[in-house]
Amino acid sequence: MSQTLEAERLGEFVASQFALRHALSAAYIARHSLPLATVSQKMANRFQRGGRLLAAGVGACVTDAQHVSVEFVHPVIVGKRALPALDVSVAPQAMLNSLARPEDMVLTFAPPCGSAMLDQLVEPLRQRGALVLQWPGSLGPFALPPATDDEFIHQELTEVMYHTLWETVHVFFEQQGRGEDVGAAAFLYPFLGAGETAAPATLADVAASIRQKASDDDLLRTTFAAAQTPTFVAATLAVQQRIRQGGTLIAFGNGGSATDANDFVLDCVAPPADIKPIPAISLALEPANISAIANDVGVELMFSRQMIANGRSQDVAIAFSTSGTSKNLCATLREARRRGMLTLALLGGDGGDIGRERLADFALVVPSDYIPRIQEVQASIYHILRLSLARLGAG
Repeated sequence: MSQTLEAERLGEFVASQFALRHALSAAYIARHSLPLATVSQKMANRFQRGGRLLAAGVGACVTDAQHVSVEFVHPVIVGKRALPALDVSVAPQAMLNSLARPEDMVLTFAPPCGSAMLDQLVEPLRQRGALVLQWPGSLGPFALPPATDDEFIHQELTEVMYHTLWETVHVFFEQQGRGEDVGAAAFLYPFLGAGETAAPATLADVAASIRQKASDDDLLRTTFAAAQTPTFVAATLAVQQRIRQGGTLIAFGNGGSATDANDFVLDCVAPPADIKPIPAISLALEPANISAIANDVGVELMFSRQMIANGRSQDVAIAFSTSGTSKNLCATLREARRRGMLTLALLGGDGGDIGRERLADFALVVPSDYIPRIQEVQASIYHILRLSLARLGAG
């Protein structure tokens, strides 16, 4: 097959994948928006009483537990309170049995088929009084079935759900707990103000806002696919070539983007059953290295020092960022360039410093300034990248 024909067919496949997501997302989020708003209010009440959020996942879904933890502990909206959350995926049974209290919330993540292990694990906690949320499974008292058997799309919709959960909990927490204006969150939910409780109409308004956020994702995916599919296809073909040369994909990112880098790598090395694995590592999955380098020589070098140790000329460096301005990512891409590696970046906004300095051979940019929506669309991008590599025979 000629390279031109290969690129055309891959472009058609990419377009079909984005269209499939558009078809599934709106209906699923609409169906569950009101239960999500209601459960967010219950969670806000529990946080106000000193409850904690304990998250656990299985398989690639462990990265969802990582992502939830960092979202609640380190909120991206300036001025929002850090709420107690822990990722207990490393030893869920032991950690939940020893840590979970009646006032806590337990949130589990699994592929569309669910997890019998997690089901058995959380039932005693539910009986003990904990608020148990299972995706798929139950959203508190509400059923939450998977929208699809496609593991990648299921995980993308899960990310939309827990991002809106986090956003809505903050709104209700401030409104109910302190009776003050929602402050920096007002632009997210302008209909909420001071008050002690949320009236039913307010819950309906919050549910409508959740549906709007899903619509924003659909628009961003459509915009990205229309403008950047040629770049996406060219990047995929270049990555495929490096893999054929024996290269490894090396991913890295900060915060929620670190969990996305981790997820992409797990999708590469432990993909769904019908896809072959390809070699990949995440520098964000090395807490001892990260903390040692950050402590001894500074956070700006915590990935580039690892790249010096692990990067080879045939490898691919993949940066995950919502802003494109993180100094440690820029430093790592420069190091990768010095080593002759192919460089790829998933970015938001205008691409930031990475885009302006052309530090990536291929920059895939989600045209938004709002971090949760950027990350949700980036999840679609890297999942479709993984599927495209499999389609090309790279994995």
